[in-house]
Amino acid sequence: MFTGIITDIGEVRVVEQRGDLRARIGCSYDMAGVDIGASIACEGVCLTVVAKGSDWFDVDISAETIGKTNIGTRDWQPGHRLNLERALRVGDELGGHIVSGHVDGVATIEEMHDEGDSVRFTFAAPPSLARFIASKGSVALNGTSLTVNEVEGNRFGVNIIPHTQEVTTWGDAAVGDAVNLEIDTLARYVARLAEAG
Repeated sequence: MFTGIITDIGEVRVVEQRGDLRARIGCSYDMAGVDIGASIACEGVCLTVVAKGSDWFDVDISAETIGKTNIGTRDWQPGHRLNLERALRVGDELGGHIVSGHVDGVATIEEMHDEGDSVRFTFAAPPSLARFIASKGSVALNGTSLTVNEVEGNRFGVNIIPHTQEVTTWGDAAVGDAVNLEIDTLARYVARLAEAG
């Protein structure tokens, strides 16, 4: 489990196609404190550390994950920056919302414009996921916990404040980018209960 509060910006160093895709990700984490088998959310995708060095870790990425995330629409190449978050530990502050790291689909940035010091983003969600997105609810986009401003059909908006732009990859975002979307877990269960009732 994660919180959607980004704790590092990593960088793809090496990508190698094996049976699965293997990626080496550079980071500033103290890797002595990260075990092989630990989970790290990379752009909101929960991935398992399979090898590590002093300032990097390797992950294997299955075809299923590639097909459900922006890894398949925006290739991870050396130099590509990624939002990173280590798994939540008992006693950690829950500053965002509960995020599983299981990406539901890919949204697209349709519009961006300045609004005060923030940047207002408008996204298009896959129609099958739009019903789970609610005004003033939470979503995780590229692993970042964000509050939804408004929803209209399959389009929704969020504001990203300067601090978030500085400590995540959101300062690099552009119209047309594909972003990993994880809907709020509570919204998923409420919808499922409504269908069953």
